[in-house]
Amino acid sequence: MSQRTGKNPPRASKRTPRSAAARGRTGKPAARKPSDRADKPLQWGSQRDLNALEALMWRAEADPRLRSTIVALELLDCAPDWDRYLAAHDWATRLIPRFRMKVAEPLMGVGRPTWTVDQDFDLSYHVRRVALPVPGTFSDLLAAAQQIAMTPFDRHRSPWESVLVEGLPDGGAAFLLKLHHATTDGIGATQLLGLLHSRTREHNPDKPQPPPPAPDRGSAASALVRQASTDARAIAGAATGLLRGARALRRPDRAASHAARYAASLRRVLAEAGGEPSPLLRGRSLSWRFSAIDVAFADLRAAAKAAGGSLNDAFIASLLGGFRRYHEELDCPVPTIPVAMPISVRREGEEEGGNRFVAARFAGPVAIQDPVKRIAAISRIVGEARAEPAIEGMSLATPLLSRLPGALIAQLAGGLTMGNDLQASNVPGLREDVFLAGARIERAYPFAPLPGCAAMIALVSHRDQCCIGVNIDPAAITEPQRFDRCLVQGFSEVLALHPGAGQPLLRS
Repeated sequence: MSQRTGKNPPRASKRTPRSAAARGRTGKPAARKPSDRADKPLQWGSQRDLNALEALMWRAEADPRLRSTIVALELLDCAPDWDRYLAAHDWATRLIPRFRMKVAEPLMGVGRPTWTVDQDFDLSYHVRRVALPVPGTFSDLLAAAQQIAMTPFDRHRSPWESVLVEGLPDGGAAFLLKLHHATTDGIGATQLLGLLHSRTREHNPDKPQPPPPAPDRGSAASALVRQASTDARAIAGAATGLLRGARALRRPDRAASHAARYAASLRRVLAEAGGEPSPLLRGRSLSWRFSAIDVAFADLRAAAKAAGGSLNDAFIASLLGGFRRYHEELDCPVPTIPVAMPISVRREGEEEGGNRFVAARFAGPVAIQDPVKRIAAISRIVGEARAEPAIEGMSLATPLLSRLPGALIAQLAGGLTMGNDLQASNVPGLREDVFLAGARIERAYPFAPLPGCAAMIALVSHRDQCCIGVNIDPAAITEPQRFDRCLVQGFSEVLALHPGAGQPLLRS
């Protein structure tokens, strides 16, 4: 999953934008007739070619430890009507054509995979419901979510699944959306849910009703030409860091100096994260284990401000505090751990959906006990990573890497991720009330993929809460209950910077 860029992405509406002439004097939209609807699919995820990063994630799954499955788990205040739930998914697959498409590998392996309309699309395969054993608990829900997340996608179908989980206390339910990371990153997923979730509990009969996507007509040759053009633009964009502007070209001395700085930056970007991996977290397996923590958004933001940092700085500082406590309790203190954090490189006006992020890797200062100093150190480290001139330098290599055989891609990708003790992602969520088939969404937990690292921990802000999804490899973190407790204590010591802050809640 990708993360914050400092501001929330624009909130998309399900309604088609309307002109001022269609509004009343109060500024509110006038009543709309069915004939006024723009029954057209939305442009979210409209690119037909997987970009180089997406192709890497898709093909790296030749090693099952590198599966790139994203799970969004939303708690609902009631169980929605099943027929309405099904109808909502049918509508969504027509509004967002990507959800009626599958990934097709090119003939003879030449070129990158493409999205193609699935002529055998069957909604009943992708949407189902299950019931927890009575009485259902949150732990039962997480266990079910883990099992669903660890089950590989059928690569001959569209890579998504929706599961309605019933049987939670007080008539509650949960919505689980499972996506392949090749579909989108975290910000793209938030854009998607913003488009599809309703702002009212009541059914809206006036929403657009586009038809299913038409069968594909493009040829393999046209796809190759299109991909070559896309790769050329990506490489050219990344290479602009070498020589910027006509002034640099007119001054060879400045051009050479700038190229040297860029090359030095590129070495730092491509270097190891820094610091030795923890000897306590060396184990790796195919298993995932989920847990979840609630933290009040306002309290974490206030604690960050008290220390002169951002909410993301306070989030990472809390996680590192938890790692420090876990290592100390097991008599294995370490000064740093290798950390990876995706950074969004989305630009204004780019199409929604897809993946637009790069990975920043650094040595996480675990040994700093003072949370204020730890937040300051993280703020400096992350700021330097974001400011690297070659932050998008991997774009120079990904078009070539994405065309390698899956087994070789897995070997190369594993070398970049399996040495990470922590990957962390912070995604802006939906702050207002939203509904799914009449049920209000109370919490939204993100569970990002575990690409060979010890722990992947993601935060999504939903309404007034920071919903934190923890995904660990139990072969690396062998005492998961202790680790959960240490994480909660790590958040507590950061929240203590804001007098009156509430305590973090470990969901169980």
